[in-house]
Amino acid sequence: MATTIRRAVIPAAGLGSRLLPLTKAIPKEMLPVGDKPVIEHTVRELVASGITDITIVVSGGKGLIQDHFRPNPALVAQLRADGKTAYADAVEEVAELSRRGHITYLDQHGPYGNGTPVLNAARNVGDEPILVLWPDDVFVAEVPRAQQLIRAYEATSCPVLALLPMDPADSQRYGVPRVKEDLGDGLLRITGLVEKPKPQDAPSAYAAIGGYVITPGIVEELRKQTSAWYEHRTGEIYLTDAINAYAATKAAYGQVIQGRWYDTGNPLAYLTAQFAHALADPEYGPHLRRLAEPPADRP
Repeated sequence: MATTIRRAVIPAAGLGSRLLPLTKAIPKEMLPVGDKPVIEHTVRELVASGITDITIVVSGGKGLIQDHFRPNPALVAQLRADGKTAYADAVEEVAELSRRGHITYLDQHGPYGNGTPVLNAARNVGDEPILVLWPDDVFVAEVPRAQQLIRAYEATSCPVLALLPMDPADSQRYGVPRVKEDLGDGLLRITGLVEKPKPQDAPSAYAAIGGYVITPGIVEELRKQTSAWYEHRTGEIYLTDAINAYAATKAAYGQVIQGRWYDTGNPLAYLTAQFAHALADPEYGPHLRRLAEPPADRP
């Protein structure tokens, strides 16, 4: 059995351009879904899955992320003095989350592309496998998505991608895996990804939706890409390119995730995540459902 995973990387250096002007001053990772910023949902998922070392890769203008997870004893003391015990407990609980996940921060350096923050963080990891989750995804699942990926890695000792079934008409929105073998329980042997294929060219009915177990072999492919970039200074460094290069000759897997995925990276997806979260809340859901009733039926 493979060594279990204890480290994770959250790339959080992006500009959030698809959500401008909302993200002009507020990092997209700090936009709320329910009563928590979206990145906190990711951190909670990781901690609940047993991750004990989380690296958040940031860029300039992301100080609010550190501020959110940083302890604030003065605020807690003021809240307790005012008798606002529940609020004080909530603030302390976020700081405790940071301690349990041992969150550290790393400035992103290198070429553009989502592979660069992974390579930046991997330099501090050595030969351990690492979990990579994006900070603008929210998963609602009985078993956390991160834990499902860890279990797949423990069964295979190989890189693993998070997958979901997709409508073939949506294939041009996703990376679509080439499936070599279905091993049951949602575990698929894959030989690579086709980026945003036309429906008639999609090699399977699954979409890669963000969430990876990265092994040293993938990191080595990222190093090769980056070295080539510094020679030619063209293109970007993509994690999927490294996975494709690796999977062409070595074993890699996809795990079909049991749960509901909410992407918050564009306005419609963000509103959908907000609305779905609110509807599921036992306090707020009934009030919001009444908004959809005909005016004559409302109290």
